Amino acid sequence: MNMPNRHIQYELNIGFMPLTDCAPLVIAKELGIFKRWGLDVNLLRQNSWATLRDKIHAGVLDAGQMLAPMPLASSLGLGCVPEAIMTPMVLSRNGNAVTISDGLWQDIVQAKQTTQVSLPLSASHLKPIIQQRANAGKKLRFATVYTHSCHYYQLRSWFEQSRINISDIDIVILPPKQMVGALTDSIIDGFCVGGPWNAKAVRKAIGLTGVTSSDIWPDFPEKVLGIRAAQYQQTPEPFHLLVKALVASCQWLETIPNRLEAARILSCEQYLDTDLDVVAPSLLGSCLTHYAQPPRHVPMYNQFSTVDRWPGNCPDAGLGDWLINQMLAAGHIDAEQSEQIQLETIYRADIYQRVIDAQEP
Repeated sequence: MNMPNRHIQYELNIGFMPLTDCAPLVIAKELGIFKRWGLDVNLLRQNSWATLRDKIHAGVLDAGQMLAPMPLASSLGLGCVPEAIMTPMVLSRNGNAVTISDGLWQDIVQAKQTTQVSLPLSASHLKPIIQQRANAGKKLRFATVYTHSCHYYQLRSWFEQSRINISDIDIVILPPKQMVGALTDSIIDGFCVGGPWNAKAVRKAIGLTGVTSSDIWPDFPEKVLGIRAAQYQQTPEPFHLLVKALVASCQWLETIPNRLEAARILSCEQYLDTDLDVVAPSLLGSCLTHYAQPPRHVPMYNQFSTVDRWPGNCPDAGLGDWLINQMLAAGHIDAEQSEQIQLETIYRADIYQRVIDAQEP
């Protein structure tokens, strides 16, 4: 995609969470891609998904990195005042993983009476521990980052694939950056989160990363670009330019040498504020598993652009259909709410295609 040098036309405040898959936003900022498309972008790090959502709803942020189900949840008013949020672009696929505490891992090893437990880890290995906890009037406790998130639904799928009832597990909500501390302090037994926090737990020798979202829902959209629909309708042009810039950034992230440079940039204080050896592995297709075990090769651990395969970065309607079914199955919405949803007004494949096809916005 050609990136003309333009005079700055628009200033945008964009929110992001300190996660490896904020890379398209960070790279577009640091490499001057936003400026080449006439945008002066302020990237603003947020502490939680709820905070980011609320700031987009209030117009404090013009746009933001969002979890793929969040535009649905916002539009339905799940946990918030209803606000029409739309997405014209998928920012990333995959990127999540389930990490369990080293103590829980040792319980599995002891129950199996072997150290040879194959990965990706099946949740079935937790069944005897779940029963032991139940006998003592307790439950395993896992954390996810947001109720209406792929993390929650992937964790649910992981348990259900082994016929474990989700009601047998306590699930709590924590911001991504708090996951490792909660695991260290034995507040939780495991978590489903995006990088680099799984790798951080392994580097600290407190956890085992047993399964990735690539194993549970291969190549499923994870983060999207969230925009308030009313703001887009008022001034669409800056958001067309934003999509063009972010598509270029996603394409830049497709090569391994570029990804190593991206890891260096992401590790800086203003972004993820953590070590390069924690940020880099997932970008390079390596899943750190345990301090005493070798990494797993997961080539699509982080995926930002599929330019050679449909739907690429397009927010295809199938994304919304799939998520509605997950929300129904989890009891987060009922049939009446699902019938209220107009997917074509939320997952805006039409905007993405129009912007990509046009030489000028």
